Amino acid sequence: MLDLKLIREKPEEVRKAIASLQLTAPIDTILSLDEQRRNVLNEVEKLRARRNEASKQIGRGGGTPDTESLKAEMREVGQQIGVLTEQVKNIEAQLNAALLEMPNLPHASVPVGADEHENIVVRTEGQPPTFAFEPLPHWDLGPALNILDFERGIRMSGSRFYLLKGLGARLQRALITWMLDLHIREHGYTEIYPPYMVREECLWVDGKLPKFRDNIYHDAEEDFWFVGTAETPLTNLHRGEILAAKELPLSYVAYTACFRREKMSAGRDVRGIKRGHQFDKVEMYKFTTPETSYAELDRLLDNAADVCRKLCIPYRVIMMCTGDLGFVAAKKYDVEMWAPGCQEWLEVSSVSNCEDFQARRGEIRFRREAGARPEYVHTLNGSGLALPRTMIAIIENYQQPDGSILVPDVLRPYMGVDVIR
Repeated sequence: MLDLKLIREKPEEVRKAIASLQLTAPIDTILSLDEQRRNVLNEVEKLRARRNEASKQIGRGGGTPDTESLKAEMREVGQQIGVLTEQVKNIEAQLNAALLEMPNLPHASVPVGADEHENIVVRTEGQPPTFAFEPLPHWDLGPALNILDFERGIRMSGSRFYLLKGLGARLQRALITWMLDLHIREHGYTEIYPPYMVREECLWVDGKLPKFRDNIYHDAEEDFWFVGTAETPLTNLHRGEILAAKELPLSYVAYTACFRREKMSAGRDVRGIKRGHQFDKVEMYKFTTPETSYAELDRLLDNAADVCRKLCIPYRVIMMCTGDLGFVAAKKYDVEMWAPGCQEWLEVSSVSNCEDFQARRGEIRFRREAGARPEYVHTLNGSGLALPRTMIAIIENYQQPDGSILVPDVLRPYMGVDVIR
């Protein structure tokens, strides 16, 4: 959520920033409601001042006819105050709803661009492997090795579902465990095992609502919303709390299954396991002070890239332009791994600094010292990494001429085998 004071005092700057995102926002509605609210509050204050003054006059006047007349007038004033107070509540509800539709504003360092085609490749590390044979895509390699079963997954649950079998299931489990261990032991994160279902208010706090309502699985009877990312429960971990500055930054990592309706990608990536309604992800999350959040963004990005480096898979870092930034991020990078069978770069991580956007929604604050005024924290998130695209990159980069797959060195202690045959 944006600071209302910013919208009120710098509306043209806000309009320009929103336009750069290629989004629309109810700025005029917010300004109008804000003015209405302040006007009505001003009337309430005047009436309350009149009532206070009249109370003093009544106290001095005893039971004279003028006093009785004044009492009758104040009863009417009290009714007016009640009506106006209710009016303020209604205006504030509309104002809050409009503010929740406002996207975050881009950081000054974010390049201006219309869409994903104007994103910037920051760096590329590692050379795509060369093969003495034609590399196969994972949708051919997996079934041939009996580690990936599309037919039975579709039979059970429909399109965009699949089964991992045997060493395929073990590879995914090994990858998740190794990534968690890496972030905990080497990068300094604290592991969280959160619920996979949350209440609706959690999705308003992290910014998934109202924009992504149609892409979230929802049990209406119990008001359970299945998470599309561990970012949602992790954002809400300190909702409504005031943290001590000395505690920050707080760095968390969590594994969850994730559930998303793929409505927005209908007809795209229909082959293989790149897009599914259910997938697994290891998520990193940080709560920081405002002045340290961009240094922490660099660390978060390096932690995601470190997974790629240790797996010895070529990757590149992309800086999102304004038109591809999304709803909640002030600045965002994507990390993409090369998949030689698919012949494409696959996004395995999005790393974002949301500044105080989510913190305002969730009233997540910190105090620099005892008695100091609470300030909003900055929140950051990044995949560390997302599956199944990391699985795709491993399968396709480590394939051998005989159709087997070498297991990356860092995963062998977790797998118990060196080769998947």
